[in-house]
Amino acid sequence: MSPTTHTLLPRRGSRSLALAAGALLLASLTTGCADTGGGKKTLQASGSTTVAPVAADAAEALKAEGLDITVATQGGSAGGISQLAAGQIEVALSSKPVSDEDRAASPKTDFVETQIGSDAVGVIVTKEVADAGVTDLSKDEVRGLFEGEITNWSKVGGPDMEVFVYDKEPGRGTREVLDKFVYGDGKPPAPPNSPNFAIVGGNLETRNKLESTPGAVGPLSTGFVDGRDKLAVVTLEGIAPSAENVANGTYPMSRPLYVITDGKPKGDTKKFIDYLLSDEGQALLAPHGYLTLEQIGL
Repeated sequence: MSPTTHTLLPRRGSRSLALAAGALLLASLTTGCADTGGGKKTLQASGSTTVAPVAADAAEALKAEGLDITVATQGGSAGGISQLAAGQIEVALSSKPVSDEDRAASPKTDFVETQIGSDAVGVIVTKEVADAGVTDLSKDEVRGLFEGEITNWSKVGGPDMEVFVYDKEPGRGTREVLDKFVYGDGKPPAPPNSPNFAIVGGNLETRNKLESTPGAVGPLSTGFVDGRDKLAVVTLEGIAPSAENVANGTYPMSRPLYVITDGKPKGDTKKFIDYLLSDEGQALLAPHGYLTLEQIGL
């Protein structure tokens, strides 16, 4: 014990589920660079809701240089990777690396990952729960919460209040980080059969659900919690998600942030990525709570 859209999908779904969801969401995207009239092309970037805010800021800055870049968040990291493989976008935004499964499913795609920064994923609770004593959780406690074994916060030193779990949908980078922390290389179990468990998608949806549900807990990029009075980030095994702990690898739920291309980037795609790697582009990370390449020693 520590001192301190409700869519009920299968918690540990297959990659095909993520791809199917991505396919439905992709109906509004054109294939390749979109022609905006007069021969001008639009660069398409899509995927992770964690990476998207930085990409959108870069796209806005590059307008002055005549680059037209559309940033979307279709299906999260898995959606971006599948869209790239299908030739529907030029840049996939991802908060997880391309997996062996992704490469096997799309052997003709030359996935090239470019890391632009790093991020800490937190286990987020409501302020009411944190104020009542839940400020740190062990790995076993996190597992118990997300598997539905711990159903009342009093079991981990908190208030007499029911636990409501918001888990991420399959293919989300945030979810993979949580699973890696709790299960290592093992296979997570099926989701709990509980009315107090629901699946959410992007970071904004997750944050909104957490803020509006008493006793809620869920995984979320810590940058999305900064300045939110109703939410709190707990430490994990006594380790806080500080910049120092992410950089030195002691915080157990950190992840790289990528832009991914099919082959070596060139043309406008290269200009976009080069900007993200420049001093000006790297300066866009901190306002969103992310670490620069310099901060993590890259």
